Amino acid sequence: MQFTELFTSKDNIRLDKKTLVILRWIAIIGQYFTISFVYFILNFKLPFFYCSFIVFLGIATNLFLNFKIKNNQLNNLTATFFLFYDLIQLALLLYFTGGITNPFVILLIIPAIVSSTFLSLKSTINLSIFTAILLIFLTIDHYPLPYFEGIHFHVPDYYLYAIPIAIIIGLVFLTYFGSRFGIESRKHTEALNRLELVMAKEHELESIGLQAAAAAHSLGTPLSTITVIAKELEKEIGANTKYSKDIDLLISQTKRCSEILKNISQDQLNEDSFLTNARISDLLNEIVNSFDKISTKAIFLDIEKNKINPNIAKTLEITYGLRNFIGNAVKYGNSIIKIRLESDDLITKVIISDDGPGFSDDIRSLLGEPYIRSKDKIISSKSGLGLGTFIGKTLLERMKAKVNFGKCPELNGARVIISWSTNHLTSI
Repeated sequence: MQFTELFTSKDNIRLDKKTLVILRWIAIIGQYFTISFVYFILNFKLPFFYCSFIVFLGIATNLFLNFKIKNNQLNNLTATFFLFYDLIQLALLLYFTGGITNPFVILLIIPAIVSSTFLSLKSTINLSIFTAILLIFLTIDHYPLPYFEGIHFHVPDYYLYAIPIAIIIGLVFLTYFGSRFGIESRKHTEALNRLELVMAKEHELESIGLQAAAAAHSLGTPLSTITVIAKELEKEIGANTKYSKDIDLLISQTKRCSEILKNISQDQLNEDSFLTNARISDLLNEIVNSFDKISTKAIFLDIEKNKINPNIAKTLEITYGLRNFIGNAVKYGNSIIKIRLESDDLITKVIISDDGPGFSDDIRSLLGEPYIRSKDKIISSKSGLGLGTFIGKTLLERMKAKVNFGKCPELNGARVIISWSTNHLTSI
């Protein structure tokens, strides 16, 4: 293994340079203020020259980071090396000012915590191990703690050894928490970026359809003019076989173009009228029919309890969300998929059930989160990383829906209940 592999990651992890520079300025100013206060105000004896030299080296490295490194986003390797330097710098200051007995020794865990939040797990582990080694070293060997003349500061050995142990325990806890937070945050950010990409593509397709309809309408007039002129030429030429075939071909092709543009225009107008508003049962019917054409499984739509059948805005979020969960039922169901629509003055529900393996117990509490995988072989063989469920749930929740996952007692498979307040659904 190469040395640099200890600090690299497969993830595209980056740390904002401005963030690191500001954190380092805060640390450097705090360090110099503290040693100056102790030396000049409290008149404690300490190797002020060595300490000042170490702080000025920190200033030089931060100026180098700020002005010489042009990238605004530091990669994992670069950020890790700067954090390692900060760790060594702080350890040297502590070495000259009391080592493990210095109350500021707790600050040694900061580089590892910063790494756990922003950088890779490898970097965090390496920084944590190095921090533990430095704590042990500062416990064994260090300059005496600065104090008043005539006062001898001494603590029992068991207390002295308990300090690094307590700090290491805190280091493990905080870095674990930071790592979990950083990983989950990056997962959600990536998943949300994919969600926005899906929505952008849907809007782009809708825009292309509208442009096609506009083009069809605009091209209709010049095509009609070409047809009229071609027919006039046909009359003028008469039985001249040299040109009549070309004129006939021109007329037939313009007629064909007119029919194509007419179909495009009509399809788009029909779609536009459906995009504005639709009964929720009509929307479900459209989705079910689309899956009926590509699947041999039986899909049943039950609307017996659909008392109100609210008229809703057919947004991309609602359409994509419903299609996603119905598609999952078709994918995992063995032979039967049941969709039940219920509505009254208070609640509107869409209940999607299938006779498949259902939701695995190991992921049931995580459903709706991105990047999850079941240990069940049957489910995992068909499933991805949970992004589809995450996207569908997020989109529907944006439209004021509540999404619940469970088991269908009738079909012994999965069940998804999507519910709205009827007033909220009709006001979207």
